[in-house]
Amino acid sequence: MSKLHLYYEIDGSDFHAAGEASSDVKRVLKQLNFDSDTVRRVAICMYEGEINMIIHANGGTVDVWVEECSIELVLRDTGPGIPDIEQAMQEGFSTATQAIRELGFGAGMGLPNIKRHSDQLHIASEVGVGTTLTIRVVPSG
Repeated sequence: MSKLHLYYEIDGSDFHAAGEASSDVKRVLKQLNFDSDTVRRVAICMYEGEINMIIHANGGTVDVWVEECSIELVLRDTGPGIPDIEQAMQEGFSTATQAIRELGFGAGMGLPNIKRHSDQLHIASEVGVGTTLTIRVVPSG
């Protein structure tokens, strides 16, 4: 398989569209016959990142690079940035507003779930500039 590139723009104002990009990635990986564990792990990472961009950063972009030996997700936003990455990685920590929490989002599990389901996670963030997540999943099958 040659390297496949997928690109998505995440609309930060549309909660109803939340998860569409992750569903598309899941569909593509299934069509490419990736094992179900790999598909599940990538879908979780993608969904959590997508939701974080909607909740905290008014959207952003996602590049997905698919190869037989790895799947890499690069999620970029121009949101407020993460002032304390170590704190943001703690389960349950969230800066989501009460209104977002009332919608069922913002439980503070996004970044911890991405870390748990990826093989590599790199977070580059600058306050007032934005955040880039680089996530790598190595297929288990």
